[in-house]
Amino acid sequence: MPKSIEKYDLIGRCDSSSLSLQLNYFFMPDIRFYKYHGAGNDFILIDNRALMFDAKNVQLIEAMCHRRFGIGADGLMLLQNSAKYAFSMRYFNSDGHEATMCGNGGRCIVAFAEKMGLIDKDKLFGFEAVDGRHEAICQTDYVRLRMVDVNGIEELDGAYYLNTGSPHYVSFHTQIDGLDVFSKGREVRYSDRFKPKGTNVNFVEIVGDGDIKVRTYERGVEDETWACGTGCVASVLTDYYVRGKKTNYQVTVLGGELKVSFEPVSKGVFKNIWLDGPAKFVFEGYYSF
Repeated sequence: MPKSIEKYDLIGRCDSSSLSLQLNYFFMPDIRFYKYHGAGNDFILIDNRALMFDAKNVQLIEAMCHRRFGIGADGLMLLQNSAKYAFSMRYFNSDGHEATMCGNGGRCIVAFAEKMGLIDKDKLFGFEAVDGRHEAICQTDYVRLRMVDVNGIEELDGAYYLNTGSPHYVSFHTQIDGLDVFSKGREVRYSDRFKPKGTNVNFVEIVGDGDIKVRTYERGVEDETWACGTGCVASVLTDYYVRGKKTNYQVTVLGGELKVSFEPVSKGVFKNIWLDGPAKFVFEGYYSF
């Protein structure tokens, strides 16, 4: 049935108590979106400075992120106005729920803000996210993002736990290429230790000093992603916590490479943490629903 007829039919069949809701649905425009990725970690970006997008509509966000019936993405971000900074970032996982900080998402929304004319290339600026203020520098298809300080690393039985804007479990392995990240990650994510909210789970292989490989199971996506920015930061800081070698790292993920640098303050405490890597525009369009 054509979309216009379908909407008229909805209004014709509604009772008075739901008429307002159906009229809102009828007059709601198609959603303009932009698709970006950071090392294969992909996102839907929406300019929501006019506050037209219904951020409480979990089903809508989940449908847009669906890889078979929607646009397809690990998450969705809203770029909104900020009273203090260049813009404000709101991040939603692909399950439709608003989430904690996303590092690669932060880098992609910076590239999006440059495309929208809100910031200038090669100039340091600030924006706000759920975990506070961030600084960034946007270059061509490449973004440097300053992350929040880390104030401690918890030692677990054979693993580590810390918060880099999002909670992360980190474990080290001799070889991660053949690892069943989905099953092992899901087991940790839903374990009693991390209930009720769960945690992201990182599996790390040490390649050399300042050189690691990382695979991550992300909560909210409930699967392995091709890259996780906050997870890469957590893995790097944990490796330094254990081995204390270099303060500049190359991190290999399924979707490419990221770089992390930092300043150690004391054991398990770090500041001036930077996450660097690609942030690329893929396509744009309108989403009809």
